[in-house]
Amino acid sequence: MIPKLLAFAGSTRRDSFNARLVHFAAGEARAAGAQATVLDRAAFDLPLYNGDLKADEGLPVGVARLKDLFLAHDGSLIASPEYNNSILPLLKNAIDWVSRPVAGRPPLAEYVGKVAGLMAASLGALGGLRSLAHVRQILSGVAPAQHTVPQRVQRRRHAYRGTAWQSDASSGRPCGSPRSAAPDGS
Repeated sequence: MIPKLLAFAGSTRRDSFNARLVHFAAGEARAAGAQATVLDRAAFDLPLYNGDLKADEGLPVGVARLKDLFLAHDGSLIASPEYNNSILPLLKNAIDWVSRPVAGRPPLAEYVGKVAGLMAASLGALGGLRSLAHVRQILSGVAPAQHTVPQRVQRRRHAYRGTAWQSDASSGRPCGSPRSAAPDGS
């Protein structure tokens, strides 16, 4: 069976480092034999989560489309930027909406038993580490049976200054050598 991965960035910013990272990761997943769908989150009109909105008007169309995509994939690749030591509200909002129950579907079917690969690109020295810890915490609360990939890869210019996405203009591949590290940053 060929694994199907849904890849997306927590940011909808034009020229987002994390969007570049998610495109690169999806390409690597395809090269390894997986199917990878890169999601343009800007194409989904997700209102701020509000239980009253769902109760009064039903599930918004963009939310229903996003939930269906999550359900159709075996796992996800999530690139989360870090702002003010945490994740963007856009990513948290998407996670919240996808977790909402719908008739005819088991609770949290979009998350349970699936794998989430977490990554970040950041100009900060910690390389997005704090945002990834928050995403992991949120996902483990939403669906404890979901598995998050416990390793991270960090690219650094030198020990005290982080880098964002530096790539070879001709190939789009990142430059430099990645450094694998344990989730605690060691």
